[in-house]
Amino acid sequence: MQIEGPFCLLIGLRGGGAVAAAGMGPGGACWRGGGAGARRWLSSRAPAPRVCVVGSGPAGFYTAQHLLKHHDLAQVDIYEKLPVPFGLVRFGVAPDHPEVKSYGAEDNRILGIPGENLPGVYSARAFVGWYNGLPENRDLNPDLSCETALILGHGNVALDIARILLSPLDLLRKTDITDCSLAALACSKVKRVWLAGRRGPLQVAFTIKELREMINLPGTQPVLNPADFTGLENAVKDAPRPRKRLTELMIKTALQKPGEVAAQAAAARQWGLKFQRSPQEVLPTADGRRARGVRMALTRLEGSGESAKAIPTGDVEELECGLVLSSIGYRSLPLDPAVPFDMQRGIIPNSMGRVEGAPGLYCSGWVKRGPTGVIITTMNDSFDTAQSVLEDLRGGMLDVSVSREGFGAVGSILRSRGVRPVSFSDWEKIDAAEVARGKAAGKPREKIVDPQEMLQLIGH
Repeated sequence: MQIEGPFCLLIGLRGGGAVAAAGMGPGGACWRGGGAGARRWLSSRAPAPRVCVVGSGPAGFYTAQHLLKHHDLAQVDIYEKLPVPFGLVRFGVAPDHPEVKSYGAEDNRILGIPGENLPGVYSARAFVGWYNGLPENRDLNPDLSCETALILGHGNVALDIARILLSPLDLLRKTDITDCSLAALACSKVKRVWLAGRRGPLQVAFTIKELREMINLPGTQPVLNPADFTGLENAVKDAPRPRKRLTELMIKTALQKPGEVAAQAAAARQWGLKFQRSPQEVLPTADGRRARGVRMALTRLEGSGESAKAIPTGDVEELECGLVLSSIGYRSLPLDPAVPFDMQRGIIPNSMGRVEGAPGLYCSGWVKRGPTGVIITTMNDSFDTAQSVLEDLRGGMLDVSVSREGFGAVGSILRSRGVRPVSFSDWEKIDAAEVARGKAAGKPREKIVDPQEMLQLIGH
């Protein structure tokens, strides 16, 4: 992994974090901010540091922004493996949440149970990528012919998926959801969605805004069991305010009598939360060709609060469902043998963004801290990494005295390999085409999901 320049930042959003620019395929992209590129192992001081940022998700752009804002002479190149930038802003967040636009690791955690590879079982990452137009997931073609779906997980992504599955089509038509996804959802038979988690109401990972939106979703009725919340009003009295408000909203919803709200009484669709259930096995149909349900182990909690652990009780139950979506977290993948990687934690070992044992190499985003947090978390995390770079520049830890070509050198390598990078002006042509197609359909944009079509559009 050799990239010309003084130092390199490996960004943990859109693809798990790091993509070596010299290894880009025909659709790879490079955008320049102030100047040039970078090299993995570097060292430091000089009037005009050249920086290479690998990955164009929020972590990449926020890191570049902080460097350019606080170092007048910094020159930054951003590299991306796809022909389009912005990572999770484009591909990660639900289309009906354009103000948020929330994941970026390249792999998903597996359940590790029998039957998880049966047709009808999908990772949340792939499903989100499908309806958001991520090229690698454009052919997912999920089977939505069943009435009941089970989402394993109690995070915001799980709620996003439930909301997309149950939202009225009129709402989705106004978003940038892909046309093929909208057509599939129009034919969907799913009218009931359960969200199951290993732990209890006090350990859910979603936020109150997303829960409230789900509770108020037109044409749907929330189904929460009041028994799941017994005694919790006292338990959250001294809890942090966000956790207290979230729990109180769940309790209020659970105690609401069906029919109290006319719109919900007439709801044709339902969703609900199931607690203290851990998946043991995805059950096949009689012919073994697809999923028909999930065997769940009932659990009890040891400990309290965020540190509570789910322990199987020995009891089990079967939940009938024809669609299973695993939303138990994402996972970054190793980049290159030259870059250290903690396989167990799924991160690059680092101290404040400085990669251990690799002077001049930095990381940010989920590949730095793991797949947690939302956009604001990523922003602050990226600023911290950029600050580490600035401190190392000021302290003489990085040798930038030798003039380097940056992208000039990388460009030569790419040309020698027959690779033609996509520039930011090329992306603007793709952007304009998507917006124009969307306008014709009454949407913010109609995403192009085939990289080859993108390249043809810009004359590559």
